[in-house]
Amino acid sequence: MTYSSKTKQSDISLSNCGYSKVLDIISNKWTVLVIYAMENGKIRYGEMLRRVEGISKKMLTQTVRKLERDGLVQRHIIPTVPPSVEYSLTPLGETLLQPMKELRQWGRVNYTQVVEARANYDFAYTTTEEKFRL
Repeated sequence: MTYSSKTKQSDISLSNCGYSKVLDIISNKWTVLVIYAMENGKIRYGEMLRRVEGISKKMLTQTVRKLERDGLVQRHIIPTVPPSVEYSLTPLGETLLQPMKELRQWGRVNYTQVVEARANYDFAYTTTEEKFRL
């Protein structure tokens, strides 16, 4: 659907936008980090917990379950006593690695400009009184 100023119909929609659907899958900060933890193949839960700085057991469990539900992660149960569990990306999950790497690279190259723009914006929109306190 194209935008028409005469009919004022929207051409951008949360329910129909492919970007918003993808962001719904990967927008959680833990999701991206957990996917990166599985980038090199199977990984055990405890190792993933150690690798992903700051994630709690509860959040890791919720994240891998969500990714498993979305078809991006598969769980492998190893019949030991007690049973061990390994996680890995599915072929579908592996297709996310390249676009995520490109976003990571964009961040490495451009994030300092974002920080500078934020500082300039914040300075421009502070009151004169606040500027003198700085």
